[in-house]
Amino acid sequence: MNYEGVEILFVEDSIDDATLTIRALTKSGFTNRLHHAKDGAEALDFIYCKGHYASRNSKEYPKLILLDLKMPKVSGIQVLEKIKSDPDLKSIPVVILTSSKEDPDIKKCYALGANSYIVKPVDSDNFFLTIKEIGLYWMILSEPQQ
Repeated sequence: MNYEGVEILFVEDSIDDATLTIRALTKSGFTNRLHHAKDGAEALDFIYCKGHYASRNSKEYPKLILLDLKMPKVSGIQVLEKIKSDPDLKSIPVVILTSSKEDPDIKKCYALGANSYIVKPVDSDNFFLTIKEIGLYWMILSEPQQ
């Protein structure tokens, strides 16, 4: 599989949430260059070109990372911390997309450098609209940091 030109790295362990999010991004036209990682460990392997992704171009980073928090192996907070502490990666926008409304999670994510923290809406209409707006804002409207 060719991983060159991935614009969105989507990290989500829930198959149901992943399916809904990918469907919403597809309907909005944002999945032509999306890669879904099923946990934090896979996300880090993808970003750092390790394991299954060793042949990926190590100088080609995603333009946006959509990151769940509560995942097995490596949590979203651990992934966020690693990305935002790496000088080569810290300018990549990281949007936390999670079901956690817990105040300590929100504060910790912003303290670590998250660009946005979005609680997944429960009903599918609002979920679709939220995902569409995330794609529109981060992939089209937001100017990347130079």
